[in-house]
Amino acid sequence: MLDETYLIERLKSDSQKETAFKELISTYKERLYWHIRHIVKSHDDTDDVLQNTFIKIFRNIHNFKGDSKLYSWMYRIATNESITFINKKAKRLQITNEEVQELAINNLTSDVFFEGDVIQLKLQKAIATLPEKQQLVFNMKYFEDLKYKDMSDILDTSEGALKASYHIAVKKIEAYLINN
Repeated sequence: MLDETYLIERLKSDSQKETAFKELISTYKERLYWHIRHIVKSHDDTDDVLQNTFIKIFRNIHNFKGDSKLYSWMYRIATNESITFINKKAKRLQITNEEVQELAINNLTSDVFFEGDVIQLKLQKAIATLPEKQQLVFNMKYFEDLKYKDMSDILDTSEGALKASYHIAVKKIEAYLINN
């Protein structure tokens, strides 16, 4: 397992930053990819957001204070970059964020990187009906199996609020799946 403290020291060191950053990417790339993918849906969009996320991490690592785990800090950046991406896309296309999500889900069937079946597609449609915060909480818990403590660090929300959001999201998804 990666020693986070040592990695952070190397990331902040001018002489070791690039090597340490390559190590950081190889360690966290897949986890961050799937986190972003659950938010933006499209593989191509995910690649763009992931690249922006790593650029932001590289440029701002010196601001990392160590108040949370490194991966919580990176997940927060990835989450914010994903939301920003959706907001910009909605503005560019002059549609709502919900319509951007709907468009992305409708495009999943033609996405060669989407390996889900009819049930997965229906689940994605159900998730898209949730408010943004509930989507994030559901995706982090259901797909990534993150602990509420880690989600609390990433989303800067209490564990109790996250548990309530997840519970409500599950009920809404169940209702959607039953009725559609």
